[in-house]
Amino acid sequence: MDGFFFSAGRKAYVLTWALQYVNLFMINTGFIILAGSAVKAVYVLFRDDNMMKLPHFIAIAGFVCAVFAVGVPHLSALRIWLAFSTFFSFVYIVIAFALSFKDGLQTPARDYSIPGSGSGKVFQTIGAAANLVFAFNTGMLPEIQATVRQPVVGNMLKALYFQFTAGVLPMYAVTFVGYWAYGSSTSSYLLSSVNGLLWVKAFANISALLQTVIALHIFASPMYEYMDTQFGNIKGGPLTLHNLSFRIMVRGGYLAVNTFVAALLPFLGDFMSLTGALSTFPLTFILANHMYLMAKGAKMGSLQKAWHWLNVAVFSCMSVAAAISALKLIADHSKTYSVFADL
Repeated sequence: MDGFFFSAGRKAYVLTWALQYVNLFMINTGFIILAGSAVKAVYVLFRDDNMMKLPHFIAIAGFVCAVFAVGVPHLSALRIWLAFSTFFSFVYIVIAFALSFKDGLQTPARDYSIPGSGSGKVFQTIGAAANLVFAFNTGMLPEIQATVRQPVVGNMLKALYFQFTAGVLPMYAVTFVGYWAYGSSTSSYLLSSVNGLLWVKAFANISALLQTVIALHIFASPMYEYMDTQFGNIKGGPLTLHNLSFRIMVRGGYLAVNTFVAALLPFLGDFMSLTGALSTFPLTFILANHMYLMAKGAKMGSLQKAWHWLNVAVFSCMSVAAAISALKLIADHSKTYSVFADL
């Protein structure tokens, strides 16, 4: 019996590990697409000659992310960068909200309907649900920070409660004002739709780029730590030749793969949908409920068990449907734009 539980626990550990790292890889790839879009937006502001395409800007963004990854050896070394991250986020939110609100007051009637045929609307709606789950999958930083002092669980819950109440207000504000201002034609990268002073838009786009570079490092750090632990013989300071060359090769190689995938399929919204379907839905709703059933099943009543199994069944169906939807949307966009598209 002990062997059975050990085997089941090992399988659950491997499954959780795999889903978490798939989630992180896809989040990192999405960040590089977002950073590339920000670089392109700055370029277009000053030189809209169509000489450079989005894949070129994604490559530039990937290189910047790699330089930052090599220069910041571990998560605790971020320190002051977290303050900069907060500042850049604030700049983006304020400018995006203000310019979108101004455009919304001046723009004529907008179309708020979901574009496409009947089946296309269904796929886009399911993909949007996966996008929403992906957008809220941002609890890593407060969870890490909450483990600094006791009580760990209490601090973590406080951080997450704050994040999903006051923390989501700026996200909602930018999302709703952007949709109100531009309707269904809103770009997945909102700053591509706004109008305003050139220097203001440039400042917002540069802030978005720098914030994305820092945020990517936070979500890539578990992968970095794993590779450092498994494959690196880390001795001495972070700037020793051995450690520096190891970070350049391993982290640079990892981000090179991220950057290639980002440039190959730069459909940010579809990428978010696929991430939500393949990893966020299973990790957040399916696996958590199933693990709770396995751990507490003998002590739960029939109604409580039925509730958790219902969650497992419903979100399993949602995960499959969202994956099919995301793959279809990516396939449709690939036919329209081809790979390495300039969106």
